[in-house]
Amino acid sequence: MPKLDSPLQLSPVFKPKIWGRDNLSPIFTRPRSSTPASKTDNELIGEVWITDDQSQFMNGPIAGMTLAQASEKFGPELNGENWKDGRFPLLAKYIYTSDWLSVQVHPDDKQAARFDRGNRGKCEMWYIVSSGRKGELLLGVKPGVSADKLRTSFEHGKSRRQLNRFRPKGGEAIFIPPGTVHALGPDLVLFEVEENSDLTYRLDDFGRMGLDGKPRPLHLDKGMSVARLGLPALRDLPIVKVSEPYGSHRFVLASGFFALEELVLLKRGTFRGRPEAVEVLSVLEGDGRVETAEGWLGYHSGDTWLIPPATENYRLVPREKTRVLKFYVPDIDRDFRRPLQKRGGRASKIARIVFD
Repeated sequence: MPKLDSPLQLSPVFKPKIWGRDNLSPIFTRPRSSTPASKTDNELIGEVWITDDQSQFMNGPIAGMTLAQASEKFGPELNGENWKDGRFPLLAKYIYTSDWLSVQVHPDDKQAARFDRGNRGKCEMWYIVSSGRKGELLLGVKPGVSADKLRTSFEHGKSRRQLNRFRPKGGEAIFIPPGTVHALGPDLVLFEVEENSDLTYRLDDFGRMGLDGKPRPLHLDKGMSVARLGLPALRDLPIVKVSEPYGSHRFVLASGFFALEELVLLKRGTFRGRPEAVEVLSVLEGDGRVETAEGWLGYHSGDTWLIPPATENYRLVPREKTRVLKFYVPDIDRDFRRPLQKRGGRASKIARIVFD
């Protein structure tokens, strides 16, 4: 069996969407088909999945293997000693919007087991990379809106009137627990991390046609049964940042399912894997080198690097200012709350970015 003890690069998977874009810069360069006038060349890309089951390893002893294959074969050696499931623990993606997405809601794990056996629920978060002039989102139901009134608005394609509407800003963190009614609007680029599940109940698609030219199905019965109308809009969360020898370190958000941190590197930083959980690094901007005792590989904007638990010291050496999003399944106290308390973080701010 190969030993997994150094950073491993994963390939992205590009997903066409009716509300997507042609231009994915500056993070990604859209792949072009080698076949002239390929249909996929003209499709709008709405999502770039960076920990898709079909993402392939591009270096190391398991190069060419997909993430799903490696997770099943190596289990805790790849995913961390605390992970008992055969699947990779987290799904992460970048989303590019040019129009409104449908209004959606996600079940929790127990509800998913009841309504869609074999599926997990979906707790997720958004990190807004950029929000243009038309950038908007819907998050949560307005106070006083009854379940009957909400369902009627879904049935008539007019639910935007019943939901809280916001203009997000770059760098904003948004937490979306199961049961939160939500929708992304146009002119947004964002990072999303969640349980490894794509289980979604569509509530309102505004009468739009899908890629096949037919209306996309709604899931009103399931969706209304899991929607939590009284949930607050957990957005515009505090920015909690500390200085590091390499630059700065932001503790963005932690829940029982995932944690997200942001590293800004101006100088070389030295890191190591954690036995309990696999870490994933997404290079949001910048380029440089990933160095280990055995050698180095270049990193660039849009790269995804998986850090197996047995990884010894590795270094990120920026050639230019680099911003990295790091995500993993946390021990909330050990990985988030206590480090911030030791660094003098204010209890009131910490409480607003930690969701037990």
